[in-house]
Amino acid sequence: MRHLVKGKKLRRDTAHRKALLRNLVTSFLEKERIRTTLAKAKATRPVAEKIITLGKEDSLHARRRAFQFVYKKDVVRKLFEDLGPRFRERPGGYTRIVKIGPRFGDGSEMAILEMVGTEFKSEEKQKEKKKKSTSPKSKK
Repeated sequence: MRHLVKGKKLRRDTAHRKALLRNLVTSFLEKERIRTTLAKAKATRPVAEKIITLGKEDSLHARRRAFQFVYKKDVVRKLFEDLGPRFRERPGGYTRIVKIGPRFGDGSEMAILEMVGTEFKSEEKQKEKKKKSTSPKSKK
């Protein structure tokens, strides 16, 4: 029986799995969107949500707990200065998993793990790129 056993093992031993999740969460908080397998995205989601919840409470204890898990100082700074205030009024559900189909090489189901509210930023960036590419180029 699997009483009180949560999370997936992802076919890794404990140290490897913890390192993987720390890397994924650090990259996710840094970039606000990552592309990974569906299983890894599902395993990363609850851990990332707990770290974002830490960012909502800007205290020394919360910062030290975040430093225990996140690898980069810049990411922890972003967590407490940008992400925490952004999600202050939201009671949870900071992330979204979007399935994008199988991977070409091995057929593994792929997904995008993104923060809620970042889709507008990416659409704006794509529109800016289109505007820049359609502008007339000067001839020399």
